[in-house]
Amino acid sequence: MALVCGAAAAISARSAMADNAHLRSVSFVHTHTGERLTAAYWRDGEYQPEVLQQVNHVLRDFRTNEVHAIDPTLLDVLFELRTKVGSERAFHVISAYRSPKTNEMLRQSSNGVAEHSMHMLGKAIDVRLESFPTDRLADVARSLRRGGVGYYRASDFVHVDTGRVRYW
Repeated sequence: MALVCGAAAAISARSAMADNAHLRSVSFVHTHTGERLTAAYWRDGEYQPEVLQQVNHVLRDFRTNEVHAIDPTLLDVLFELRTKVGSERAFHVISAYRSPKTNEMLRQSSNGVAEHSMHMLGKAIDVRLESFPTDRLADVARSLRRGGVGYYRASDFVHVDTGRVRYW
């Protein structure tokens, strides 16, 4: 029975992706700035540059106000993740782009911050999904096999990046 349910969920997720082949969007609430954005970043086979600029702004280093390009494939991972869990809710953003200065400051105060963090490249984001258990979100993110996934139980967030597939 579980196998049938799992197969049905996989077919449903694929169907949702197919239905959204012409439009992909993600929603964010930044936990530090309070900013909100729903971004239809992909339309009819093309990324939307003006929308990507809005995403870059919301996902900036909130400590230094530095804006950096966010990897559009990171948005694709988030879109697929949200589709697979069947949610239209906003991702709560804990951290996205981090300037080298911010990354070094965080590295000095925590042993969980990588010296060459993918956050500094705009290729990583730390999130939770409103009304969805974070441990399950991490499991679903791992199942995508689309990059790095870290689960931080104590801080209640999932790190997702577009690097090589790895888990922690």
